[in-house]
This record gives sequence, C-alpha cells and structure tokens, in this order.
Amino acid sequence: MAQYLISVLDDTTDSATAEEMAATGAFNEQLQAEGHWVFAGGLALPSTATVVDGRDGEAVFSDGPYLESKEYVGGFWIIEALHLDVALRLAALASKDCNRRVELRPFLGALPMSTR
Repeated sequence: MAQYLISVLDDTTDSATAEEMAATGAFNEQLQAEGHWVFAGGLALPSTATVVDGRDGEAVFSDGPYLESKEYVGGFWIIEALHLDVALRLAALASKDCNRRVELRPFLGALPMSTR
C-alpha cells in the first residue's frame, strides 16, 4: 500500500469546536478500523515554531514560522491506501470531519518513477 500525507490547512487561531473534535475522533477510529491509519497529530500554532538552519556549519535558530501566511498546517494524518482514488476519498472525509481544507500528497515511494 502507498502512504499519503493529509495536511490540515488552517486559517484561524481558534481551537476546533467540540463537534469538530468528535467528528475527527470518529474519522480516526474509522481509519484504524479500515487499516488506513499510520499516524496523525495536531500541531501548535506557527508562533511556537523555531526555524533551524544548519547548512553553513553552526546552526542558526530563529523564532517564529518559516514564512508568514494566512494559512498554516494545523495537523496531519499519514494514511495507507491501495491507490489514489481511496486516498482522495479519505481526504474528502478528513476535510468534512475536521471542517478545514486539506492537502493530499503521496510520499515519494508511492509514485511511479516517471512522475517523481
């Protein structure tokens, strides 16, 4: 099975509602029951980020997000699916249940060599 990343795109600093949390929890249980679950997690606000640049020897640490944006990744799922159609269906359910837009991306091993 191929693995895919579903990133939750958030544009608010408001916490998820109780209904969104319950729907997301039910979606997580569905993923586990159907064998699609690999890992998932919510992320702290971008203001808590630290950018680390170790390219030139000594690492440089900068507070704050890599770039300022109205949207940010608020959480993610890593799922397994037999093919893209299944992953797209699961991403649509994720978007509905968390009440946010999501982005679906395959891990490189999920793509045929000609499309990498």
